[in-house]
Amino acid sequence: MKSSPSALIHKFLAWLLKLLLPLGFWGIGALALIDSATIPVPIDALLIAYVVHDHPKAFLFVLLAAAGSAIGSLVPFYVGRAGGELFLLKRINRKRYEQLRDRFERQEFLAIMIPAMLPPPTPIKLFEFAAGVFEMRTTAFFLAIFLGKFLRFGAEAVITILYGPQIIDTAGNMIHEHTGYVIGIGGLLLLLVGFWIVRKLFDRRKGDRFPVEENGAVEPVVNELND
Repeated sequence: MKSSPSALIHKFLAWLLKLLLPLGFWGIGALALIDSATIPVPIDALLIAYVVHDHPKAFLFVLLAAAGSAIGSLVPFYVGRAGGELFLLKRINRKRYEQLRDRFERQEFLAIMIPAMLPPPTPIKLFEFAAGVFEMRTTAFFLAIFLGKFLRFGAEAVITILYGPQIIDTAGNMIHEHTGYVIGIGGLLLLLVGFWIVRKLFDRRKGDRFPVEENGAVEPVVNELND
């Protein structure tokens, strides 16, 4: 009798945990590196298993998982840097490519950190690849991935300690059932972040103004407040 795919996955996870659990935080770091660099691994579920197994070391598990993910993410990042530009230019014209690059450069740190904070099925490797294509600074990229994953794994660890692993499974199922809403909310957050960054591009210290502030549009309000 053949086992179902779900049963095989559970058996594989059980074997993987049995093999790597004795390695402690080094084991979760290695798993996170593998997940980010090459073969997808259910790193969130494995992290929760580590935390359940040893609560006092939860911070170390989170720290090593985030570090492993950041190190592993350098693989798709450098792949994008090595040949990603030619790959994209075969599919879009130069003008469109320049537009995409300009948008990314205005908000590159958050454009990487926010997807890193989101759970699967977020296509994080595509963002990592794009960061390499658009030549994001390696240090900024590494920090963005590390911070995003640290916040995500940290939240999972805290919730697991406070409420048990079952609540994470329930939340994961809800995300998979309502993927469209999750993507929509994520897109809205990115839009708001983009607006905030554009706002910052207007250097108020140098006296630059928004269009609405030009032609005396704000002066009547200021005069009224002064009166």
